[in-house]
Amino acid sequence: MSTFSADRPGIAVSGKRQRRMTQILETLTARGSASFAELAAELSVSPATVRRDLSNLADERLLVRTHGGARVLESRNELPVSLRDTRFQDAKRAIAEAVADIVPRQRYAVALSGGSTTAAVARALSRHEELTIVTNSLSIAHLVTVYPQLKVVMTGGILRFESLELVGVLAENTFKAVNVGMAILGTDGISAAGGVTTHDETEARTNNSMVVHAQRTIVVADGSKIGRLTLAQVASIDQVWMLVTDDSADPSALDEIRAAGVKVSVVGAGGREEPRGAADA
Repeated sequence: MSTFSADRPGIAVSGKRQRRMTQILETLTARGSASFAELAAELSVSPATVRRDLSNLADERLLVRTHGGARVLESRNELPVSLRDTRFQDAKRAIAEAVADIVPRQRYAVALSGGSTTAAVARALSRHEELTIVTNSLSIAHLVTVYPQLKVVMTGGILRFESLELVGVLAENTFKAVNVGMAILGTDGISAAGGVTTHDETEARTNNSMVVHAQRTIVVADGSKIGRLTLAQVASIDQVWMLVTDDSADPSALDEIRAAGVKVSVVGAGGREEPRGAADA
């Protein structure tokens, strides 16, 4: 089965190759640069395979080719959503199942931001009836179309290619015009001090409108996002009702989030813990 690049929808990429390209980008982000030989040894593939991957990533403006290797693109600070889908899949599925159990099984409306974890939540919500999903994510809207029992409300806005989200005033006005019981928010980072953050300020402002017009906000984030701070704040920590994460999260960062009054639910591959911390609002 093939998936597609976020920036270049016409390029088909296999799941195995997606994972390899993601690892290349993460290596370059950590080191700044790497040679063909270094990447080939780390990935256990041939230098020719690495060259092909680097060529595609360079074509998609995700890195810069150099003589003998590649270097990180300074303007890139996040992975395209098509490559993010391959990471932490078990954790995201467990998080999604936990959130689906929290959403009421009755006529109800939820808002979903873009992201691979919220996409997993959308799949898990397919067992619900009479549920309305309001979203600015093209990926989620497309995913939900195969579940005819779910009603989808799509915002307008300007397409942001990195996340496949619609952002800006038109998207914000859609969230202002509806009432939802719960906003389910993906994030690039969450901490007690910094709140919920993302890489892009326009995306942050759009998703803040979602939060402000929801009765409750649940943040869904795999353990790599816990304690992390990125450029733009989507919501302050006191706007978050619950955080659902996995057991790879930093325990001290989770304790700080609990102390700030947020309910925290930690899931594992084999099951879930009960939320601990603040009482129900």
